[in-house]
Amino acid sequence: MNTRRETLDEQAFAPPASAFAPTLPAAGQRRRLPFAGQQQVVTRARAFTLSALTDWSWPGSEDVVLLVAELVANAVLHAGGPIELVLDAHPTRLRIEVSDNSPVLPAPRRPHRPEMPGGHGLYIVQQASDRWGAAPQAWGKTVWAEIDTRSPNT
Repeated sequence: MNTRRETLDEQAFAPPASAFAPTLPAAGQRRRLPFAGQQQVVTRARAFTLSALTDWSWPGSEDVVLLVAELVANAVLHAGGPIELVLDAHPTRLRIEVSDNSPVLPAPRRPHRPEMPGGHGLYIVQQASDRWGAAPQAWGKTVWAEIDTRSPNT
């Protein structure tokens, strides 16, 4: 059996380009999950996100679900609970927004101390997203994270 590199057809093993592209309308799609009166909001947010990502054939759903769980958990722990989760998907990126009633903007713990308990949520958000931030609102704030779609070569 000959297994020299130059004899292997690497393209035969590569997933099709469509495996990396979400299935969305050209203008994208936005889904909202209000949390008013809801219990187990992190669990609900994870299930809602996974359902949307499955509908959209979004690649890398595990990282997105992790980001959503961290953002919603931060709202529970530090802001009295989330008001709403918004998933705003476009063919080139996904924006995750979690809104709450607290005017206090999040700040990552610096320096990040992995040996200490707690304080890792925003570090995870920074590492798992391409961009993140927070926008003050009249009623509180919206914390957001964006993930770009990846081509097979990235």
